[in-house]
Formats: sequence, C-alpha cells, structure tokens
Amino acid sequence: MKKLVKQMVAALVDHPRDVKITEVKGDKSVVYELRCNQKDVGKVIGRSGKTVGAMRVLLGAIAARDGRRAMLEVVE
Repeated sequence: MKKLVKQMVAALVDHPRDVKITEVKGDKSVVYELRCNQKDVGKVIGRSGKTVGAMRVLLGAIAARDGRRAMLEVVE
C-alpha cells in the first residue's frame, strides 16, 4: 500500500521526488505519514480536503479486506 500512496501523490504534485511516505505499523493498523514539498501540500489536500479524503477512503477499503485499518496523515 505504501507504493500505491506514493504513486497517487506523485501523480498530483509538481515535485514528485520530494514525496516521502513513512509507514508506522501497529497491531491491527497502519499509519502512513506523507511528506512532500511545501508548495505541493495544497494539491495533496485538495479543495476542502476532498483529494486526501478520497485517498483515505481507498486506503481504508484496501486495508479492510485484510481486517486492518489504514490512516493517512499529511505532515507539514
């Protein structure tokens, strides 16, 4: 899933080389911390958070298949 998140975000931003995903695993959950260029944060979040919300829904659906939870946090 880490690779999927990186591909989705890299397609949105102007500086795809600056995209860094950190995966923090728990017992039944995974938290993905997203870091990108300061100029691209608005593109990742989207208007009213719709873009990052859609990515969170996709991650949640994929993780639910395995009986886990996945969360995406945008770290500035």
